[in-house]
Amino acid sequence: MTNLLFRMRKFSTDADAVAATEFAIVVPFMLVLLVGGVELGDGMAINVKVSATAHSVADMVTQNTSLSAASMQNILTGATTIIAPYSVNNNKFMITVSEISSDASGNLTLQWSRSFDGSSFGPGRPGIGSSTTPPYGALTVPTSLNGTANNPNNPNNQNDQVSFIVSEASYAYTPNLGYTISGTVNLADSFWLFPRCSTDSPANSSGPAYYDIKYGSSNPPDTTCTCIQHLQKKTC
Repeated sequence: MTNLLFRMRKFSTDADAVAATEFAIVVPFMLVLLVGGVELGDGMAINVKVSATAHSVADMVTQNTSLSAASMQNILTGATTIIAPYSVNNNKFMITVSEISSDASGNLTLQWSRSFDGSSFGPGRPGIGSSTTPPYGALTVPTSLNGTANNPNNPNNQNDQVSFIVSEASYAYTPNLGYTISGTVNLADSFWLFPRCSTDSPANSSGPAYYDIKYGSSNPPDTTCTCIQHLQKKTC
C-alpha cells in the first residue's frame, strides 16, 4: 500500500515528457489552422479573380459597336488568363456576357447572350429570369443604375430605352483538404456597364436611338466604327 501511494505521489509531480504531451495535443489544432488558412487564401484569391473577370469582359465588350462570333470568342477565351493559374477544366469556370435592353416602361429584354466554360462556347442565358439548365439567377438592374423614381411611364423605376452589357462570372471552388467540411463553394460576381459607342438601337425597340452593341452573323460584323473612330465622328 505504501509503495502504491509513493508511486501515485511521484506520478503527480513527474514533469518528464510534459512538452511532448502538450505538443501532441496542440499539433492537430495548429495543422487545422494552417490548412484552413491556405484554403481560405486560395478561395479569397479566386473570388478576387472572378470579380476581375466579370469587370474585364464587360469592359472589353462595351468598347465595340458590333461583335462577330469570332471576336466574342476571343474576348471570352481571354477571360481564362485572368483566372490563371487556377484551373478552368471540368466545368469549374463559367463566363457569360449578355446585352439587356429596357423599353419605355423599364421592362427588360434579353437581346443576345454568349458563354464560355473554359473549353466550349454556349448560347449563354435563355432569358432574364432564372433557369436551371443552364443554371442562371434572375437579372435585376442594380439600384445604382435605376432611373428616376415615381416616373409614371416607368413603373419599375429603371432606366428606360437603354441597353446594358451584363457580364457574369462564376467559379466552383473545391478545397483540397476541407472538401468534407465545406463541399464545393460557388464563387460568382456580375458587372453591369453601358455600351459606350453605338447609337444604333436594337431592331425591336421603339423611341429614340440609344447605345447598343450588335452581335452575331445576323447583325453587322466588325466593319463599323471602332470606339475611338466613333468618338472622332468618323464615317466607317
